[in-house]
Amino acid sequence: MESSATIQIVGEIVDILGVAAIVIGVVYAILDAGIRGLRRLSPVYTRFRRVLGRAILLGLELLVAADIIKTVAVEPTLESVSVLALIVLIRTFLSWSLELEISGRWPWQKKGVSSTESAVES
Repeated sequence: MESSATIQIVGEIVDILGVAAIVIGVVYAILDAGIRGLRRLSPVYTRFRRVLGRAILLGLELLVAADIIKTVAVEPTLESVSVLALIVLIRTFLSWSLELEISGRWPWQKKGVSSTESAVES
């Protein structure tokens, strides 16, 4: 088997892992929220959002890695690299938005400083 075919297969495997991470995360978040709701443990909703967001973030990161791997497998053309750059840009924006939703701060901010606190300080 030639190396580009092997790299393509590895990219597909990482793609599958990304989708699996999201699906498993959604199922886990739903089950966790259901159990916490039945046992009247709080917080249900905020924990559900945090667990779900982290699963989506992990899945997005794996999907970006798979796209990069698959682009390297084929001979890079200006078109394929442009499409990859656009995909990475969109997924990075989604990841940053999810991180802001989950933690209340941008990825480059120190822990313990929320975006609202930094806006007040400015």
